[in-house]
Amino acid sequence: MALISVQVLHVQTNFIHYTPTTMPNRKDLKKSINSICSDVFAECVAMSLYHGNTDEANVDALFSSILAIRTDFISRISHPEPGMKKKDYYDHLANAFTEQISEVIDQICNMSE
Repeated sequence: MALISVQVLHVQTNFIHYTPTTMPNRKDLKKSINSICSDVFAECVAMSLYHGNTDEANVDALFSSILAIRTDFISRISHPEPGMKKKDYYDHLANAFTEQISEVIDQICNMSE
């Protein structure tokens, strides 16, 4: 069951990307980031509870990294870099978020092995 929801999270992270003609507003981006991070956090909790052989230090590190990613990207949405086109900035932001969350999801998947 956990593997299925992790695969759904991989698909869900692609929703943060947007079409080149329209860009979601900051509020929608923040909601997407909060939703994805809360789902990943819940999945990490489930994996740590249902697989008794997990190392608590690794689980705590994953929790911390999820919270750090969320905090970092929410603050970066509100304060774009000066001198950079907004579209380029938010494209880079979405790609960086997807990469970091994908790494965390992969670590969660490896926890079950």
